[in-house]
Amino acid sequence: MSNRDNRPSHPTRRTVLHQGLGSLGGMALWQLLSRDSFASPSDKLSPIRPVIDPSQPSRSRKPHFEPKAKQVLMIFCAGACSQLDTFDYKPELITHHDKPMPGSDKIITFQGGQGTLQKSPWEFTPRGESGKMISSLLPTLGEMADDMCFIHSMTGKTNTHGPGENFMNTGFTLDGFPSMGAWATYALGSESDDLPSFVAIPDPRGVPQSGANSWNPGFLPAAFQGTAFNATSPVKNLERPSRFTEPTDRATREFLAEINRHHQRNFPNDSELAARISSYELAARMQLSVPRISDLSTETEATLREYGADSAGTPNRDIKAGYAKNCILARRLIESGVRFVQLFNGAYQVGGEGTSNWDGHKILREQYANHGEVFDQPTAALLRDLKRRGLLEHTLVVWCTEFGRMPTFQAGSQGRDHNPEGFTVWMAGAGVKAPYSYGATDEFGYRAVENVTTVYDFHATVLHLLGLDHERLSFYHNGIERRLTDVHGHVIRDVLA
Repeated sequence: MSNRDNRPSHPTRRTVLHQGLGSLGGMALWQLLSRDSFASPSDKLSPIRPVIDPSQPSRSRKPHFEPKAKQVLMIFCAGACSQLDTFDYKPELITHHDKPMPGSDKIITFQGGQGTLQKSPWEFTPRGESGKMISSLLPTLGEMADDMCFIHSMTGKTNTHGPGENFMNTGFTLDGFPSMGAWATYALGSESDDLPSFVAIPDPRGVPQSGANSWNPGFLPAAFQGTAFNATSPVKNLERPSRFTEPTDRATREFLAEINRHHQRNFPNDSELAARISSYELAARMQLSVPRISDLSTETEATLREYGADSAGTPNRDIKAGYAKNCILARRLIESGVRFVQLFNGAYQVGGEGTSNWDGHKILREQYANHGEVFDQPTAALLRDLKRRGLLEHTLVVWCTEFGRMPTFQAGSQGRDHNPEGFTVWMAGAGVKAPYSYGATDEFGYRAVENVTTVYDFHATVLHLLGLDHERLSFYHNGIERRLTDVHGHVIRDVLA
């Protein structure tokens, strides 16, 4: 026997893996070897955390790859707008009107038992050159059908409003997670020096049920929280107190700035102080920029009339005028380079169920007639105005709601219950096909059955259009690499132009 044969054998990597993978310990070993031996710093799934200068947290940053869109306008209809009475035409609901839906006795919805299938109270007609079938509830918005990319197969995770709003806006049903606008501005910063990088515009009637969760930064730095104001409610605590004159206020700011600069020179690594100084300096600039951008008196009478901002005479028309002014404000913010604008239509229940938002449980025909009047003309004018000014070339507009509604009326009611199993969202502008329709619900509009998509997919697609990889954009929090899309989501490539 040779000396070679007498030497103790040293297992090769292949032997170790072959023997080890038969046990749980071997699986752990494989994971460690994969991470430590095979993974490289250039691994395509390694996290990307933007490098942020605390003294300039909103400074514009480069995306991961060439973007199709630089800005986002997100229009959110609170209360769960019915797809079946707006954008998802179902002729079978006409054929089977007032008949039981097969299997509906086994369906558990938010408020209980189901009645019969109900066609929409509004007629659907072909709109635009594409002939897209859109409800007469939204006659003016229907004129823009050829500019829209519809996703008819969206699905959610909950049938409760607050968690549903959280999910659509943050990717999680629980409170405490960053909103999509916060993620976008964390990654990209702002295109504007004197305005916030992320602005939320609440409805004239108030805020959505999930409140500030819809624009909060969660565990991201506070600099990326949305600033909430609208055309009639200015930014809180922004104006100079009346007891101080303008020269006194300016001198005080300059003195404070000099003290802060001196402190920064002595403590250059104090990032919290740098961030605080930056926020104060932005607030000072906003004292001039926000009143200027909120002053709609510079808009022409023709523009105010086009949006419906001159509506008056009834409580509902007054609400329409308020929402129309918010739409004009949204356009002005996009023009001024604000990265992410979140425009709300509808608010948490004021005056009873379904009166201040799209939660049409009881008397859908009456309530939706009011909501349609408020929403239709101003939203269509906003989309048309963005297109006319060339802003859609670099702005992605998305319309969404927390979930859809049932094709049946509730037992003993004239309204539809909640339904996260299949509903509609749409996009327009930079980077998306139009006119285009993607996915479908079943013949009654209850469940998504073709190209089923999730909110994670929706978020992944929005980030992709901004030039961001949703699988890599992350923030390390409590031992976890957190993402907007959690561990889910795929870009909906079929809708990309």
